[in-house]
Formats: sequence, C-alpha cells, structure tokens
Amino acid sequence: MRKPYKVSVELIKLILISVFIGLLCGVLGYTLKKSTEHTEAILASWAALHPVLYFLLPLSGFSLIYLLRQSLFKKKENKGIKEIYDSLQHKKAKLPFYKIPSHYINGFLTVITGGATGIEVSAVVATATIGSISHQQAKIHLAFRKELICAATASGVTILFGNPLAGLLFAYEVIAKKMGRFYLLSALLATGTTWGFEQLVRDEPLFRIKINDWHLHALPYFILTAILAGLHSVYLTRCVLFFKNRIATLGAYWPRVLIGVLLLGGSLLLFPQLYGDGYHGMKALFVLSPEQLSLQYPIVMLAGIFLLKPVVTAATLSAGGDGGVFAPSLFAGAFLGLALALLLNRYFHAGVVPVNFMVIGMAAVLSGCLHAPYTAAFLALGLTDNYILLVPVLIVSFIAWLTARQVFPYTVYSYKKAIPYAAQ
Repeated sequence: MRKPYKVSVELIKLILISVFIGLLCGVLGYTLKKSTEHTEAILASWAALHPVLYFLLPLSGFSLIYLLRQSLFKKKENKGIKEIYDSLQHKKAKLPFYKIPSHYINGFLTVITGGATGIEVSAVVATATIGSISHQQAKIHLAFRKELICAATASGVTILFGNPLAGLLFAYEVIAKKMGRFYLLSALLATGTTWGFEQLVRDEPLFRIKINDWHLHALPYFILTAILAGLHSVYLTRCVLFFKNRIATLGAYWPRVLIGVLLLGGSLLLFPQLYGDGYHGMKALFVLSPEQLSLQYPIVMLAGIFLLKPVVTAATLSAGGDGGVFAPSLFAGAFLGLALALLLNRYFHAGVVPVNFMVIGMAAVLSGCLHAPYTAAFLALGLTDNYILLVPVLIVSFIAWLTARQVFPYTVYSYKKAIPYAAQ
C-alpha cells in the first residue's frame, strides 16, 4: 500500500521542481540576453568608430576568459552541449555548479567583445546545470534526472526566443533524442513557467519580421535554398571541427588566441555585420524594403558575409570563446537566403519576396547544423509571429537536414573523433 504513496510524493516533487526550474532558467536566460544585447550594441558602435577595437576587444575578451578559467573555473575549457551529453550518458558525470557562472560569464564576454558565436549554447548548458543541481538537491528519483535536465534546456531556449514550442522541440530533438515517461510533464511545466515569466517582464521579440504571403511558384526556389543551406551547414560544421582539430595541435593557449584575433578582427574590418552574434546585422535587413536591400547589399557582399561567418565562428571557438553554432546558423541562413532571392530577382526575374527567403534560409541552415528539423522550423516560424510559411519552412527544414546528413552525417556535438579541445 505504500508504493502508490511514494510514487505520488515523487510526482509532486517533480511538478514543484519543474516549476522552480522554469522560473530560475527564465531569470538566468533573461538577464544574460538583455545584458549581452545592451553591452554588445555599445561596444559594436565604439568599434565602428575606432576600427582598432575590432582586434583589441576580442583579444581582451579571450584573455579575460582564460584568466577566469585559470583562477575560478578549475582550469577547464567549456565544451558546450557535449557536457550535457556526457552528463546524461554517464550517471557519475554530473554538471557541477561552477558551470553556471562559467558559461554565463564566458558566453557574455565572448559575444560582447565581438566573438562570432551566440549566447544560446552558453545559456542552454547553464540552464541544464540548474536542472541537474535541482535534481541532486531535491533527492528525487534518479529516473527523473534526464527529465529535469531536458526541461531546463527547453526553458533556456524558450526565454531566449520567446517560443515554448521551439524549446520543447529542441530539448527532444537535440538533447533527449527520445521521450521518457515524465518528459512531457516536466518540460511543459518548466517552459510554461518560463513563458509566463517572459510575459510578466514583457520581453520584446528578438526580431520583428512581417510575412504577408507566399506563392506556389516560389516552391522550387525554396527547395534550391534548402539544398544550398544544407551544404552551407556542413561547411559551418566542418569549419568548426577543422579549426578545433588544427588549432589544438599548437598546444599553447596564446598562439590560438592570436590566430583567432587576427582572423576575427580582419573579417570585422571587412564586414562589421559579423560582430558578435550578428543579430544587429540581421535586424537591419528585416526593416528594409526589397528595393533598399538590393541597393544597400550587393550580392558579392552578401556572399562574403555568409561565407566568412563559419570561419570567424570557428576561429572564435578555437581561441577559447564560449558558444556554439546556433546564432551563426541563423545569421548565415538569413544572408544566404537574401543573396539567393536578390540573385533570382535580378538575373532570372523570379519575382520572389526576399524576407521570405531570409526566414527560409534561417530555418534551413539551423536544421542542417543541429540535425533538428522541427526545432528549426518552429523557431523560425515563431520569429515571424505567424504560420503563413508553415508548409515551405517544414519542407526546407527536412530537405536541408537530409542534404546535410548525406554529405556529412555529424553535427559539431555528435562528431566522435577524439580531439584535445572538443567542438563546442
């Protein structure tokens, strides 16, 4: 007779802890997002006036990260989502408390000083650590450990993008891989609490994208975009793995920093849009009319931007920056989609809508990089605040994912080759 009582107590604990996790993750993600966004805008504007800062800011950022690691964070480099995988696969591989400030501070420093990543992976690992520690402190059933870690990661994505569905799908496709018995309950409670917190603080959406319509004649062009985006996602993945592998052979930390600073600073001189997570550059695209886009962004310039983004992202991570490929995927996808739309309109008189291709490109490259088509599709749709592009976005997400898998069946998180500094 005591078993049902024990089960009910464990279930009540799971419910309460899930809500608590959702609130904590909401506060953590919100403060990280807002502080990064505000500080990045200030430093990027300073660098635009004084180009030498394109070299000095990354140098100071990477140096601070190294010094903090040596003095506060047990001399260990952050390994991004791989840390969550290791924790879930090995019961004794726990996420220690210091991973919260380590990822929070290092992610913040990386992006504000120009590092070409984003805070998404930093926030996801920090929130996953909240889930892991909550499980330990509550002394709840061991079977709920994975559920709480996944619920925390779902909350992290929810607060960053204001999209609970994208958070749930990310936790399932990228982290959990399969749905446990209580996964949905815990994740729904956590993301629901996080979304409620976001509504309370009235957080602004990351982008304001207005989609009016799409036409069937554009579908073949969407498919072409998906294939190119799938190939580009492989290019991004291989860049990160190549740099991590080659730069690691240098051994000493400071040569890696020097190479990263020179590559990043030189690229920022050419294309300031590459600074940090690049969201400021993307926002500039979404407020322009098709005519303004065509005049202000030559196709060669757009091609240079989306081709250089994987290189500077890889250089940032190999130099010790904290982050991953989430923001770079969205950035590269937007510029790839815009370049293709302008090319089709200018030389083939296709009459396509550039903003539609930017959204399509974002979903497609993200899908190819994460191998998570549902996450990519619904995150991109959430950014538009409507589901007019539901059908084409789902189609391109799956085509990009299949294309990427056929060419290179790994992500930066699933690649198994042993290298000294695992891809973040």
